[in-house]
Amino acid sequence: MKSIFEESGYNEIKTRIVALNKDSESQWGKMNIGQMAWHCQGPFNIMLEKEDYKLKPNWLTKVFFKKSLYNDKPWKKGLPTARVLKTKESKDFNTEISKLKPLINESYALKDKTEWTPHPAFGYFTAQQWGQMQYKHLDHHLKQFGA
Repeated sequence: MKSIFEESGYNEIKTRIVALNKDSESQWGKMNIGQMAWHCQGPFNIMLEKEDYKLKPNWLTKVFFKKSLYNDKPWKKGLPTARVLKTKESKDFNTEISKLKPLINESYALKDKTEWTPHPAFGYFTAQQWGQMQYKHLDHHLKQFGA
């Protein structure tokens, strides 16, 4: 699995983000491009401890979903999204993507960090798992919008 902490994964994600624009259309799901850019900030905000989404641990999700966050299997289209990372509000793509890019850059700058605060819902991740999870999440949504 690629990682946002590896130069090749980081550069690939940045290149694919540049391919998006406010008119990019979803291939599946209910989010529009602005909502997706807003949504993708959430996992970075959690990892970087910038935002407390009041997520609670759930043994069911830990047991049945945690490993799927960073393994090599692509996520299925239309997977459910945590309620706190969903919005029905309209979001401006340019505004939201300008917030997402620095979060990706800040994360990559921490690529050598070895100890991370546990995820509020899933618990402890290694640095490698955090990087793979962030890459996989972005990859899923970039594919959703054709990038």
